[in-house]
Amino acid sequence: MVRRQSESRTTYWQSRRIPGLSLLRADFTAHQFAPHTHDAFVIAVTEAGGAEISSRGITEQIGASTLFVSNPDERQSSRMAAEQRWRYRSFYLTRSAIDAIGHHLGIKATPYFADNMLRDAELIEQFDRLHRALEMDRDDLHADELMVSAFAGLFERHGSGGGRPDRAPRNRIMVDRVIELMQAHYSENLGLDELAQVAGLTRFQLIGLFKRTIGLTPHAYLIQIRLNAACRLLKRGTPLAESALAAGFCDQSALTKHFKRSYGITPRQFAAAARADRAADAP
Repeated sequence: MVRRQSESRTTYWQSRRIPGLSLLRADFTAHQFAPHTHDAFVIAVTEAGGAEISSRGITEQIGASTLFVSNPDERQSSRMAAEQRWRYRSFYLTRSAIDAIGHHLGIKATPYFADNMLRDAELIEQFDRLHRALEMDRDDLHADELMVSAFAGLFERHGSGGGRPDRAPRNRIMVDRVIELMQAHYSENLGLDELAQVAGLTRFQLIGLFKRTIGLTPHAYLIQIRLNAACRLLKRGTPLAESALAAGFCDQSALTKHFKRSYGITPRQFAAAARADRAADAP
């Protein structure tokens, strides 16, 4: 990941997940953007404060309750106006990048967005989570799922024209093939493309197939496989940090978060109980 830090409290970097996707994290207390255009799709999530954005001859207020979406080459400008701060996260997708996302969704034509300001709380949350996941750059499968979910929702609910993702049929054989791969490689940083290829589906279709067949997304199911592996290691007395990495978690804190969420206890408590059981069984 390449980062460039400027004096205006902005951080800009290129995503390794999608070529042509750039990301920006900005925090302004006084700023004004002169009229300009982008040769990319722009999506912005406001975390605090806001600004006035002028586009297509209309001036609107952007804030935490709005998702800003701009088609390539649309002229726009913005200013802080009465707001004291504007902290936001944004995505810049070249045409090749948005086409790549369309390919992952199984569509050939990218929708056009007739409105710049979208009041869609679910999408705002999804794009915020996606931006943070891409910034952390630690879990490819999680980031892939967030990207598919966010863009599928954006295209389906707010796009004009273009294609619509085709949904996969319910097929347990396809699911079993993917699960077999997960069980063999759960300790690796798996990506959605690898799993989808095994089933012969797009990313979007694979997520839908898992939800309809198992009730979980591929990432959520993989977490359960990793938790089971961690339990086996902890029962054998493997140290916590070593167990976390061997089970496929990025660190011990990630294991603890998922362990407590699923089982109601920490892995440390589980390991202590396992030690007590081993001591009781000892001759």
